Amino acid sequence: MKVLEDTGGIDRQSTDQEKIDTVTRRITEHGNYLRKRYPILQHQDALGAGVMVFSLVGMAVTGGLYIKGFIPGWMCIFINALLTSFIHEIEHDLIHRLYFRKQPLAHNAMMFFCWLARPGMPSPWLRRSLHFHHHKESGTDSDVEAWITTSGSPWGMLRLLKLMDGFVFGFLNAVFAPGWRQKVRLLGKIIRLNTPFGLLYWGCWYVFLGYHLYVWFGSIVGEEVNSSATTLAVMEVVNSVVVILIAPNLIRQFCLFFISSNMHYYGDVAPRNALQQTQVMNPWWLWPFQMFCFNFGSTHSIHHFVVRDPFYLRQMTAPYAHKVMAQAGVRFNDFGTYKRANRFSMDHSQTRSRG
Repeated sequence: MKVLEDTGGIDRQSTDQEKIDTVTRRITEHGNYLRKRYPILQHQDALGAGVMVFSLVGMAVTGGLYIKGFIPGWMCIFINALLTSFIHEIEHDLIHRLYFRKQPLAHNAMMFFCWLARPGMPSPWLRRSLHFHHHKESGTDSDVEAWITTSGSPWGMLRLLKLMDGFVFGFLNAVFAPGWRQKVRLLGKIIRLNTPFGLLYWGCWYVFLGYHLYVWFGSIVGEEVNSSATTLAVMEVVNSVVVILIAPNLIRQFCLFFISSNMHYYGDVAPRNALQQTQVMNPWWLWPFQMFCFNFGSTHSIHHFVVRDPFYLRQMTAPYAHKVMAQAGVRFNDFGTYKRANRFSMDHSQTRSRG
């Protein structure tokens, strides 16, 4: 148990890079220890594929039970939101090539199925370059991935809207961009990033909202809405897609972005300084959010130090890693970040906001 128990001490007088190197080395050693202690962890490809198959089959079974009337809609949404959180972690690991690195057919097939299960997101192949840049320049102004999740924006209705509906967020950014060329460029980029699955996903969602708002408004003003048989048949399909796929992903994405955007620092982070890029957020009251993003707030900071470990190993490493990270000065539960628009500096006079 030597590796498990020996967190040692980290000299506070060390440079930030020396602390980062120490944290990275110790977490890596602990991961190696866990792999030796639990040999099943050495079958990384099989574990990743197994979790993915379990999640996809689970979503299909749950959807079938809902369509047949064996479970209510809220239960289908709840279960599938949990399952899509597993698939998100698998996709994130795939972006880092942690599964089937030397077997491109299997690797790309898993990437494709991840995209199908989360169609409201751009393709993982397009996101790979953004994510690699996020690791290199996390928290700086060029970190587009962090900005997309609303890091750096002041809290208010606009940020809440961005968290709830990424498509509207992108559309509004394009509409209010300065100059027609910029507007057209951003609109084209939104369409490209959402083709083809995202356009179907968001289109289905807006049809669902539009129809049910129309019916609701009719009931408010006392006008009965008489839909045609064709419309009712189409809406039956749309309603099922929303319950089985869209609503679970909206919940998962909101929870993930809410946690991610607040545990990452943004705007005044020293370049490539993992001590400043993230914090650990793990209070009990965040569990309703953590549940739908696989405990992201507690474990994602570990990933900024050690990229090679898959998501399930980070969960196992967390108790040890947290001790080492705390000794190095990584922050825990810094809730002032909500008021500072995710700035690392605690001096409010030096913070600035990005809308």
